[in-house]
Amino acid sequence: MAKRRNEYMSLSDVLKEFVSENKLEKGMDKVDVRNAWENLMGNGVNNYTTQVVLKGDTLYVSLSSSVLRQELSYGKEKIVKMLNEELGKEVVNKIVLR
Repeated sequence: MAKRRNEYMSLSDVLKEFVSENKLEKGMDKVDVRNAWENLMGNGVNNYTTQVVLKGDTLYVSLSSSVLRQELSYGKEKIVKMLNEELGKEVVNKIVLR
């Protein structure tokens, strides 16, 4: 009969190890950025957001309101900082509003 290892690992540690071993970080970052956008921007902005896509380190956000797009363009650096703080790591370096 094989012996078990007596190392106990938390479920979060096991999942982190699984993600890193299978090189799934980029896909998880895409999902996490989309969720962070929804959480940080609130219902007012989310109602006009049609698409949020992360390509490399650039976040592309499609908006249906040109007025909102202009208002958000003034605070791009602040939005990048808030998103990276929410994610806990440097994922987004640039935002392109469409």
